[in-house]
Amino acid sequence: MILVTTAGKVGTEAARLLREQDVPVRVLVRDPDKATPKALAAAGAEIASGDLEIPAGIDAAMAGVSAVVLVSPAVPAQELNVVASAARAGAAHVVKATSKASADSPIARRRGQAEIEAGLAAAGIPHTLLRSNAYMQNVLALAPTIAATSSFGSAAGKGRAGMVDARDVAAVAAAIAASPGPHAGKTYWLTGPELVSNYDVAAVLSKLLGRTITYRELTFQENKDAMIRAGVPEQIAEMNAQAFSLTADGDAEWVTDDVPAILGRPGRPFEQFAADHAAAFS
Repeated sequence: MILVTTAGKVGTEAARLLREQDVPVRVLVRDPDKATPKALAAAGAEIASGDLEIPAGIDAAMAGVSAVVLVSPAVPAQELNVVASAARAGAAHVVKATSKASADSPIARRRGQAEIEAGLAAAGIPHTLLRSNAYMQNVLALAPTIAATSSFGSAAGKGRAGMVDARDVAAVAAAIAASPGPHAGKTYWLTGPELVSNYDVAAVLSKLLGRTITYRELTFQENKDAMIRAGVPEQIAEMNAQAFSLTADGDAEWVTDDVPAILGRPGRPFEQFAADHAAAFS
C-alpha cells in the first residue's frame, strides 16, 4: 500500500497513475466528500480522512503502508508529523516533493522545505527528494485574467524557468514509490524540456487562442498586490512574488534530463500543457 498525503495537483495524479497500474494506494484527505476524493475512490483508491496536524489520524492512514508520497504545502509541523508516523510504522520509503530548498533562503516556503528535509534525513527512513522547477500549472492561476483581459503580469521580468508539468512530477513520484529501491538516497531535479519565459508563455497562448496575449513586467510590490486583489492570502502572495523576483535574476534557469531518465519519455513541453488547458484561457 502506498500512502499519498494530499489530493492536490501532484498527489491526485500520482494516485491515479498508481491505480492505473493496479498498485494499492491510499490518499489522506481532510474532506472525503469533495469531488476529487470521490473521483479517486471511484478509480479504486482508498480514501482516509485525516488532518496533517493530528498524528493519530496520520497513524491510522499509515497502517500497512510500504511507501509514502509526501506532497503537501510545505508546513514543517505537518509534514514532520507524517515523517514521524512513517518512522513509527516502519514505512520503507518516502518520496518527498520539494523545491530549491535552503535554510537561508529569503522565501519562507523554501526554508520550511529545508527544515522538512532535515527532519526526514534525521528520521533515517530511505527517501528520495524531487526538486521541481516552476510548475506549468501555476499559469492557470492567471487564466481568469488572461481570459478577461488578454494580458498578464509578473515580477519574473525576462527570466526563464525550466517549467515542469505537475503531471510529470506525479508520474515520477508514482514510478519511484512503486519501485523505490534504485532511488533511495537520491535527489532528482525535475524540469520540462526547455527554458520558458513569460514572453514565451504569451507567444504560445497567442498562437493557441488566436488573439494577442500581452505580458507585462511588474515590480515585486505590484505583483504581490495583484495577487492579493485576486484573493491570494498575503503571506502566500509575498512568497510567490519573491520567487518570481528570483526568477528574474536567473534562479530558475536550469533544465535537466531527470524526467525522461526516470519515465523513459520526454517531459511535456509548455505548448502541450497550454493545449491541454486551452479552455481555461478562453
